[in-house]
Amino acid sequence: MTTALLVFAGALLIAFWATPVARRIAPRLGVMDIPNSRKVHARPMPLLGGAAIVIASIVTLLIFQDRFEFKQLISILFGAALVSLLGIYDDRWGLRPILKLIGQMLAAGILVITGVQVYLVPSGLEWLNVVITVFWIVGLTNAFNLLDNMDGLSGGVAAVGAAFFMLLAALSRQTYVATLSAALLGAALGFLIYNFNPASIFMGDTGSLFLGFVLAAIGIKLRFPDNVNFVTWMVPVMVLGMPIFDTTLVFISRLRRGKNPLTTPGKDHVSHRLVRLGFTTREAVMIHYLIAGAFGFVSVFITQASVFEGYAIGGAVALIVLY
Repeated sequence: MTTALLVFAGALLIAFWATPVARRIAPRLGVMDIPNSRKVHARPMPLLGGAAIVIASIVTLLIFQDRFEFKQLISILFGAALVSLLGIYDDRWGLRPILKLIGQMLAAGILVITGVQVYLVPSGLEWLNVVITVFWIVGLTNAFNLLDNMDGLSGGVAAVGAAFFMLLAALSRQTYVATLSAALLGAALGFLIYNFNPASIFMGDTGSLFLGFVLAAIGIKLRFPDNVNFVTWMVPVMVLGMPIFDTTLVFISRLRRGKNPLTTPGKDHVSHRLVRLGFTTREAVMIHYLIAGAFGFVSVFITQASVFEGYAIGGAVALIVLY
């Protein structure tokens, strides 16, 4: 855990230093978020904070690269950098959703080629493992992008998820995964200092796509040798339950209204619904943190659960969410 703590501290300090730099550079590069009817902010905001998250994570991980499976680490960082570049292009000039989706699938393919994939389906249907892997990675990448609709929301929920991944990896003695999680946690918190309400900078697609991609990869790499895959597949789903629920809700809501879920903007997220119920923006974000934390605690219980207990817990959570 010493390495993980060093990586966490390094990423935190780099992000804390780099975010104000990005804030000053963004207006000069024209990477600004201009207010409109579907935005909650009232003035143009720098949209380059995600670059600080990316730099902080990659630099600290490369410094300690001797602690990792280097081939897989490079594939994760290369794939994450690819989706981040798509994000920064979209933030500055705009990018067609289909091109962004194709790029995300290519990045997911890089992970599959280097062995970072799920192994749920038995031999004979291995291609399904690839499909599940790509769906998981692309889905989570976009989930954090969609979740980035209020000050501190996507970054804070990502930090909660990374913290629980770090805890779970430490409990199962997976130094590699714990250190990867620590880098993301430190980078997210260092940026969140400037992004929490009232924010002075946004992460943009550059940061949200990066966070979602790396968290999806961490979820795949996490292993629980003392339990069976038939149960532990639920663990990363629970840890990232908040963005998964929000994205599912948005997709269903937009499909019911005959809208394209990927291209139709709107204020139909959980955060917007909480504000309409009377909560302030800051309160809505804090509620997301609490729910994400609750999902995380459930995941810890599932790691120690039998098949019956695991599915009983998962079923109870599903019923509560659906209700």
